[in-house]
Amino acid sequence: MSDAVRIALLLAQTFEKLGVIYWIGGSLASSVHGWPRSTQDVDLVAELNETQVDDLVAALENEFYIDGKSVRDAIAHHRSFNVIHLDSVYKADIFILGTSRFAQVEKQRRRLEFLTSEPAAPSAYFCSAEDIVLQKLLWFRKSEEVLTKQLDDVQGVLKVQTDRLDYDYLHNWATELSISDLLDKALADAGITNT
Repeated sequence: MSDAVRIALLLAQTFEKLGVIYWIGGSLASSVHGWPRSTQDVDLVAELNETQVDDLVAALENEFYIDGKSVRDAIAHHRSFNVIHLDSVYKADIFILGTSRFAQVEKQRRRLEFLTSEPAAPSAYFCSAEDIVLQKLLWFRKSEEVLTKQLDDVQGVLKVQTDRLDYDYLHNWATELSISDLLDKALADAGITNT
């Protein structure tokens, strides 16, 4: 089990014990839905509130560096905070669930997936294949279109999930998020037509 998967599992299990709704996103999600690739950190979204901070810090502080003040600031401003696994020095970015309609829909669409292809592999919640495509395209746009790894991840998901994707959902949200041009190009590059 890679460091990324091990850290994601530890955090997922902690959130589940605390009753926190979460899901894994970023490159780990695109690897589960598409082509695997190594990643420098783990990205999760969590629906955390102020009353859960002390319990979260207590649950993680033996294995992770975690700063309660940073967690509270992230909750107050709907931003992210990070935790660092003490043994591996591996970082996880935890994004506080936003209030946008897209964030709420993403929460409803999260799916339980196996973390690896090994027999009896543990499972955790991941964002859907469609939502990781949209998120990766959003990150590419926000980066002023320089983070091309995001597009590689999108291609992997599109090519692996071609027959299982909800194209109406993709097109509708791409329009709402002002990334239709990026989605259209990604679909064309993947050889996917008539969607």
